Amino acid sequence: MNFSSNFFEIFSIPIAWDIDIGGLGIRYRALQQEFHPDRYATKTDVEKRLAVQSASLINQAFDTLKSPLKRAQYLLELNSVDASQEAHITTDTNFLMQQIELRESLSGISKTQDPWVELDRLKAEIEQTYMELQREFQDFFSKNALDLAFNTVAKMQFFSKLLTEIDHIEDEMDDA
Repeated sequence: MNFSSNFFEIFSIPIAWDIDIGGLGIRYRALQQEFHPDRYATKTDVEKRLAVQSASLINQAFDTLKSPLKRAQYLLELNSVDASQEAHITTDTNFLMQQIELRESLSGISKTQDPWVELDRLKAEIEQTYMELQREFQDFFSKNALDLAFNTVAKMQFFSKLLTEIDHIEDEMDDA
């Protein structure tokens, strides 16, 4: 394995938005088996350290490529676009209004007549929008419209966080 490789090269797949997640998982398991630190227990300290570093890099690469948001950010980084969102402020007023409405809907879930039904409805709406944003990113990225792709990643990040919040609310409702 070439340790200076980018994440796509680690898994021997082309640099692209569309990847075979199943194939990625198969290659991940094979690499983990090959570089698992336990296989190097009787080796030298240098070989043990390299095995741990390799396993860590493989884990990081897999985590990045299997996540649509992280993969999009990584693709932008490979194209010299700083994909960190900390300083990014969107001027898309429709998106900002949508954020407010979705946050209000989410915060009012517990006050609805049937919170589970409302949460399922809201989750389905958010997942659909997240999928649409992924297709939008793919379109912009394939056309090398990196500024537009970056703006789409900012939106994807919001929806990814919202889905994580919904998962936490579901867990809390299960525990109640």
